[in-house]
Amino acid sequence: MTRNISRLIEQMTIEEKAGMCSGLDFWYLKGVERLGIPSIMVTDGPHGLRKQAEDADHLGLSNSVPATCFPSAVGLASSWDRDLVNKVGVALGEEAQAEKVGVLLGPGANIKRSPLCGRNFEYFSEDPYLSSEMAASHIKGVQSQGVGTSLKHFAANNQEHRRMSTNAVVDERTLREIYLASFEQVVKKAEPWTVMCSYNKVNGEFAAESKNLLTDILRDEWGFNGFVVSDWGAVNERVDGLKAGLELEMPASKGIGENKILSAIESGELTEESLDQAVERLLRIIFMAVDNQKENASYDKQDHHQLAKQVASEGMVLLKNDEEILPLSTDNHVAVIGALAKQPRYQGGGSSHINPTYLDDIYEEIERSVSSKANIAYAQGYHLESDHIDKKLIEEAKQTALEADKAILFIGLPDRYESEGYDRTHLNIPENQRQLMEEVAQVQPNVIVVLSNGAPIEIPWLDKVKAILEGYLGGQALGGAIADILFGKVNPSGKLAETFPVKLSDNPSYLNFPGDGDTVEYKEGIYVGYRYYDAKEIEPLFPFGYGLSYTNFEYSNLSISDKEIQDSETLTVSLTVTNTGEVFGKEVVQLYVQDVESNISRPEKELKQFEKVALQPRESKEVTFRLDKRAFAYYNVDLKDWHVETGDFDILIGKSSREIVLKETVKVISTVSVYTTIHRNTTVGDIMQNPTIAPLAKKLLKEANKNNPLMNVEDDHNESNEMMEAMMMYMPLRALANFSGGTFTEKMLKDMIDQLNKKQQEALS
Repeated sequence: MTRNISRLIEQMTIEEKAGMCSGLDFWYLKGVERLGIPSIMVTDGPHGLRKQAEDADHLGLSNSVPATCFPSAVGLASSWDRDLVNKVGVALGEEAQAEKVGVLLGPGANIKRSPLCGRNFEYFSEDPYLSSEMAASHIKGVQSQGVGTSLKHFAANNQEHRRMSTNAVVDERTLREIYLASFEQVVKKAEPWTVMCSYNKVNGEFAAESKNLLTDILRDEWGFNGFVVSDWGAVNERVDGLKAGLELEMPASKGIGENKILSAIESGELTEESLDQAVERLLRIIFMAVDNQKENASYDKQDHHQLAKQVASEGMVLLKNDEEILPLSTDNHVAVIGALAKQPRYQGGGSSHINPTYLDDIYEEIERSVSSKANIAYAQGYHLESDHIDKKLIEEAKQTALEADKAILFIGLPDRYESEGYDRTHLNIPENQRQLMEEVAQVQPNVIVVLSNGAPIEIPWLDKVKAILEGYLGGQALGGAIADILFGKVNPSGKLAETFPVKLSDNPSYLNFPGDGDTVEYKEGIYVGYRYYDAKEIEPLFPFGYGLSYTNFEYSNLSISDKEIQDSETLTVSLTVTNTGEVFGKEVVQLYVQDVESNISRPEKELKQFEKVALQPRESKEVTFRLDKRAFAYYNVDLKDWHVETGDFDILIGKSSREIVLKETVKVISTVSVYTTIHRNTTVGDIMQNPTIAPLAKKLLKEANKNNPLMNVEDDHNESNEMMEAMMMYMPLRALANFSGGTFTEKMLKDMIDQLNKKQQEALS
């Protein structure tokens, strides 16, 4: 339906326009009944619809309608499957249509800076490329059903501790390459209807009041065309937020925000034109939601439950499988131990908590998976509600394990250990679970651990068990998914989207998390996650991209389309993947890029492409990737743009970030010259590293004083000249005059500087 939004805005009173910029209540946007402007509903929904029932509390915290609870983002990302995540988005869109919800508040694309962040289960990855690909697929799926999304929380929101007041201090390059990169391609590829700004400050300015973030970068640079909504309660000064590009304040401020806007317009601090622009953006999305609303929309709960099961199966990660103890025989006598087997932790705590349509019983799903010859026994082992060690429960568990062929131990983090609103202070599981595991392992050599947690844990007991399945927070169908993997109906194919450290202090943010008072400094810079472990040569417990299978895969025939390209061109990379085992499996092929030699600090390698490939036994498939400029670029703060240094880049193909199996090298030629003004304090070394002016500089230096050994930069390699060149590397140009004995004058120095700057300008023109 075509509407004249400009005409509608002309008919609105100034009070109505100001009122549109705040919610009606906790979940609804305001409408204007006399003009036919409807009120639409938004609601939480990163991994399931959390729509409040009619009799819910006024804070919107409880009593939500039943909806499919899919695995949380940590599990979705571990699937490394864009198509599967897209299907989840489609299903969420269908459920939102059935409940007449206009916008789902998600997904969350924040980077996992520290494993301690209490909300990590709701975020995808420590890597911005993987995170952005998952978020884009999610959003495309939801919005294909005519339901909007709200990409959150923008930006540098990487902890729950003091989240409404903390100031994230992060340098521009790190912000661009890590924290904004996780959002950038999502905005460009998926075009979310809305973006939710975060609570925190970024470099001293609230995200909700940052024109740099909300307008200069998000809109003007990335082309965002929706509206920006505040995180619930994130508004500090409403007028400053509106001027910066924050259109909608949520929840309802009950007149406070709109009165501030009206006062600012009356005083001249804010123009009515800027208010009209905000209202136009709001109305465009409101009418998109209304026009896309489907009459009598419904969905098949059982189909969505089966999709949730598939997603859970593909997002679980097999971390260890000694002696190929998995998959289990259906005839085994199995002990199922741990309260989490009957009281599953299938989702995270906080605003994303879903009321599931169904909920698998893990123990019952295991019983269904075995033959009539098998014997399944259960022991509780520990209390979930406390860390108290119950010796009686442990003894019962030991006896149950002793009488079985194998023991499946369900352990992990209870709700009280990780949630929205607070961060963890350690990576330990509860002490009663740890002691249970230790004592069961003493009497039963065949222990299989299934983990339920939203983020990494320390595993000092790794050598005491034969297998570990990282189940994460698997959603409402986790029971069937776990049983299918344990008994071989499904071959595990998940890969870690985050690094598991051996100990907390190995983590790159360890000394700077969660900060001091209201300030947290991102001193680790771009070295987040595997980038840091690689640079420091720290062996992780389990590396980024790692995951085992019940079959084996071989990679071969790596080829690249060209040995040399310009950064404006695309490089095509192809290879063959073969399933060399006896069972069907899926493999995640990971492509990393390494700058072989750089003049700036760069990670050893960075993920730039991936593909999940399904292969029958003995089947081979060709996988093709295409790499553009961004695959080779870093963010140059002087250029205010992405830049490629001319040089060699290794194309690395891996089964994980630490298991690289194939390598090729391409030379990339930069099409952009970096212009750096040469002055008397510019060093000789910096000039010689600039390919645009280095030849001229060498010539000028040689001609200026052929008899001065300090300025002799001939290409001979005797020891004296090598030492002299090393000394000159970081010597400022002015020193050449100082040490020349008068043969290299100040005028000659000025002429040299002028010629070098002129040469740069000519190269750029």
